[in-house]
Amino acid sequence: MLSLNNISLRIRIFISMILLVLLASILIASVTIYQYDEQTKDYNLHRFGRKESATRHNIDIELKRKTTYPVTTENLSKIFQDRIYEMAEIHKITISMYDMNGKPLKSSIPYDFEKVEEIPLSKKIVNELANNSNHRILKTRNENNISYISSYTYINDLRYKRIGVLELKMAQDNEEQEKELEEFMARLLVVYILMFIAAIALAYFLSSYITRSIQTISNKIKETRLNKRNEKITLYAASSEINSLVDAYNNMIDQLEDSAVKLAQSEREQAWREMAKQVAHEIKNPLTPMRLTVQSFQRKFDPTDANIKEKIAEYSETLIQQIDVMSSIASAFSDFAKMPTQRKEDINVVAVVKHALDIFNEEYIHYIPQEEKLFAYLDKTQLIRIITNLVKNATQAIKGDNENPKIEVKVFSLDENVVITVSDNGKGILEENKKMIFEPKFTTKTSGMGLGLPMIKNIIEAYNGTITFSSTYGIGTVFTVTLPKT
Repeated sequence: MLSLNNISLRIRIFISMILLVLLASILIASVTIYQYDEQTKDYNLHRFGRKESATRHNIDIELKRKTTYPVTTENLSKIFQDRIYEMAEIHKITISMYDMNGKPLKSSIPYDFEKVEEIPLSKKIVNELANNSNHRILKTRNENNISYISSYTYINDLRYKRIGVLELKMAQDNEEQEKELEEFMARLLVVYILMFIAAIALAYFLSSYITRSIQTISNKIKETRLNKRNEKITLYAASSEINSLVDAYNNMIDQLEDSAVKLAQSEREQAWREMAKQVAHEIKNPLTPMRLTVQSFQRKFDPTDANIKEKIAEYSETLIQQIDVMSSIASAFSDFAKMPTQRKEDINVVAVVKHALDIFNEEYIHYIPQEEKLFAYLDKTQLIRIITNLVKNATQAIKGDNENPKIEVKVFSLDENVVITVSDNGKGILEENKKMIFEPKFTTKTSGMGLGLPMIKNIIEAYNGTITFSSTYGIGTVFTVTLPKT
């Protein structure tokens, strides 16, 4: 299930705005329906109030007129015997009269051929009317989309004595109002649909606008590196919060550049110190036997010795050997310290690798090119140097008690790269030594200065290539060199 925390800020803003519009639309529709219903109720009540007022006025006029009957409860049915139908017809209302106990006296509901059983007022209504401070009760109910409104008041004689209960009832068919409401809601729905479409477009562009600055900052942070110059962020028309974030990032870039400069300086100083120690150590190795040779020659030198020439020659050869060692040390450190100069040319890698392997006489070295010709834009001399170093290391790794030594050199093409692998079945590399294999000065051999692999690694990386290896102790090692063709 998709977690809310995994949803991007842009999607959250978009969904929030859409939900807000939907919620607002639902609320507006609900309030509209409620308001329409309330207006219908108010209209019916006001209409009924006008009819009630006019009817009571007509009843009071009728009671004040001189009639042949005294104005009493018993005579109400006689006084309004015919007049009640006229008033009901004029005001479109149902009129019923009861005595003080709720017994029916006269009603505008006409009788047909058979007399309809008259229903008295309930005791509840009679008591409620008596206890009401305004002496008026209003009842409303809805059945089958028809509103029924009834009011109960007292009928007073000329001396304002209560002589009966008057019930006025009106039925209002709300079908027309309901139809108007449906038409209005249909029009409103069309407006809501258009507004919803506009809200989607607005939410999309607004969410994109809000998150664009944040996305820019995010991309810059992803591109931030310690070993390169990082660009500062410049935004226009951004909010104050985004500007604060941009200022914090730009300040961090300044601090990062200062730290990178200090770190690089510290690393250079440390590297030179380590290199100086290594150079001093390597130079001391041949100086010691040279010193011993000179001291021995001083003690044993005899000009009259018949073998003086042979001894001088032997002494000179020893010094020359040690001088050659010192010269090779100086050359190795010089080659490692400087970045190899590239002289790129279009070469046949298959042929160049074969030429590099010709200097090795070991019969267990097997060359397996997977293509007859494979051209790449590389430096021929540096490629030979890479192959020579890797194969030499492989031959040194399998010397010893290995009964079936084997070295395989393969060349093949992979996409836009040249891939060269050198594998051996030698002793392999210990797990604890793997992470130091490309470090200067590291070596597992009794001779050498540990600069071969770091040196060819520098050459390969200068071509934007890579060198990797896999090794299992006791089984063997495979070095893989990947170089771009161009």
